[in-house]
Amino acid sequence: MPELPEVEVVRAGLEPVVTGAAITGVEVIEPRSLRRHDGDVADFESRLIGRRIRAAVRRGKFLWLPLEPQHGLPPVAVLAHLGMSGQLLLRDQEAPADRLLRVRMTLDSPAHGALAVAFVDQRIFGSLAIDPLLPTRDGAPGGRGDPAPLVPAQVAHIARDPLDPAFEDERFRRALIAKRTGIKRALLDQTLISGIGNIYADEALWAAQLHYDRPTARLTKPVVVRLLAELRHVLERALADGGTSFDAQYVNVNGASGYFSQRLNAYGRQGEPCPRCGTPIVRESFMNRSSHFCPVCQRRARRARSAGPAA
Repeated sequence: MPELPEVEVVRAGLEPVVTGAAITGVEVIEPRSLRRHDGDVADFESRLIGRRIRAAVRRGKFLWLPLEPQHGLPPVAVLAHLGMSGQLLLRDQEAPADRLLRVRMTLDSPAHGALAVAFVDQRIFGSLAIDPLLPTRDGAPGGRGDPAPLVPAQVAHIARDPLDPAFEDERFRRALIAKRTGIKRALLDQTLISGIGNIYADEALWAAQLHYDRPTARLTKPVVVRLLAELRHVLERALADGGTSFDAQYVNVNGASGYFSQRLNAYGRQGEPCPRCGTPIVRESFMNRSSHFCPVCQRRARRARSAGPAA
């Protein structure tokens, strides 16, 4: 599933094109791609035609296009979740339809003229929806790309991501310790910290020299500070490289792949030498997926001894 860097690359590619653009047409080819929309295909199409897009915004793995306010109606946005294989691609309006096209919006962009946004999705796990915008709980901008303190209702429970200026390090540290679970399981909890999936969790834990199953309750403040620093470093490097692409499903709005996969230190490198100590990277089953780590640099934490019987 695309993680923060991949979704941010898509958002940044859409932003200069869709900002201020008028939606001139909508065609839903696959109704299942509207599973998160509270309404049918006709409702989705009719409510968008003629509206103008205000920005392109992201929080964690969620992306949305807020629409210009309409008199007498609550603020809404087109919410996109890419799922496992969803893509938002920019196309000429006259370009032939993509083979796995699910939804198509035609736009009149102030900067780029007539064009189309194609929602392509091989596995149909992704979705689009018109979602109401709600005030953020902390009064800060809802996500990257828009100063408005608004967030889609379906994203309101999602935590801020570590690259968000409104992310509170100390609040995260306290919540992390209170989780009383393994550290990787906590990092994948999008209500605690968003945007991180299997790839970047493994990479950040390798960089911080932490085993994926280390208990959160035993993390000291310096360790959490180091972990956040490594998370941000990994995410920023991945962004600079256009994200991580292992196949044609992870691409930017122009269909180009990212190349952060060439910099991976742990994820997907089982059997290869650890770049830090030379020990072969190990892969273990974890939550219906896998964890990749160095057994020397990232030693499993010793279990706390239980108290013996009273004398």
